Amino acid sequence: IQRTSRQTRQAMAQTQISKFFKTMPKDGEKSSSSKQDADQTSTPDQERKDEKVESRSNWLQNQQESRKSMDKRPLSADKDEDKDCSGEMKNSEPKRPCLSTETPPRPQQNLNAFLASPSSFGKENQSQFLSAQPAAVQSLMVDFGISWMQALKPELTKTYFVQLAEFVRAERSSKTIYPPPGEVFSWTRACRLQEVKVVILGQDPYHGPNQAHGLCFSVRRPTVPPPSLLNIYKEVSNNFPDKFQHPGHGDLTGWAEQGVLLLNAVLTVRRGEANSHQGRGWETFTDAVVATLNSRSAGLVFILWGNYAQKKGAKIDKRKHKVICGAHPSPLAVNRGGFFGKMYFKEANDYLKSVGKSTIDWCHLP
Repeated sequence: IQRTSRQTRQAMAQTQISKFFKTMPKDGEKSSSSKQDADQTSTPDQERKDEKVESRSNWLQNQQESRKSMDKRPLSADKDEDKDCSGEMKNSEPKRPCLSTETPPRPQQNLNAFLASPSSFGKENQSQFLSAQPAAVQSLMVDFGISWMQALKPELTKTYFVQLAEFVRAERSSKTIYPPPGEVFSWTRACRLQEVKVVILGQDPYHGPNQAHGLCFSVRRPTVPPPSLLNIYKEVSNNFPDKFQHPGHGDLTGWAEQGVLLLNAVLTVRRGEANSHQGRGWETFTDAVVATLNSRSAGLVFILWGNYAQKKGAKIDKRKHKVICGAHPSPLAVNRGGFFGKMYFKEANDYLKSVGKSTIDWCHLP
């Protein structure tokens, strides 16, 4: 009886185990009852997690569709506005602004500001430029002012100027030439380009000893002033009768240092031979000087005495500058009339005032 009872219990247990395994779902499946139980027993945290998963799935799907549409676009549709500053195509995701590391282009510098900057062409640049020139040019351009060299560099390398330099060097090797080598361009040092206010044009250097020193109408000390300069002094006295006193010399450096450019058309001459270096290239060079001044901003005064100076200044723009004309101060021209009584110096100062510039003290000749 006990053995039969034990066998009966084992059979019943085996039957229950078989029924249990038959009701179990297969791998990877979930019974509908278990799904319902899970839905009924899900928590709020589980619901939020499911929402995030669904949102992420939708976002990925949108990105894939967006990329597919971009791939289908024709190349011609990629306009500049569809690119960032690195040249890459923009995508739908927000990007941080692209900061370019390139230096922005500098605005084109105004010529006057460039000329007025002493650092733009220094002594080192001057030395480098001169060392690259022919020996004749180097010997001619002794003590050439930096500001003028900066503006006239293109002129100084032209064929005619090289030939002019060779001519002057050959002349000095066998003849006495005025002014001395270090004073041919003294006007470039006494009156810097950016400081010019008044321009007085002469014709030819004095051809006597100890006279010419690179400034037109001016003579080195203690040389007695020549007749033309004495007539100029008389006219200054007529303009400022209560102030002017004869300085006792003929050196006009005091004017040059205030901004008066005293420029001859020809810059060298043989001793005792007036006009002996005309037609050798100096006229072309000084024409370039006048053209440089004329092209600058408005407000210069040009005093032109005699037909020669007036012809040389014919291209000066009178809409930008003041041009004052008169007869030459030489005794011959003065006797014919037309030099005295023109008030050149007062008229020049009146114009400088009108354009907001400081005037010239024509009586200051220390």
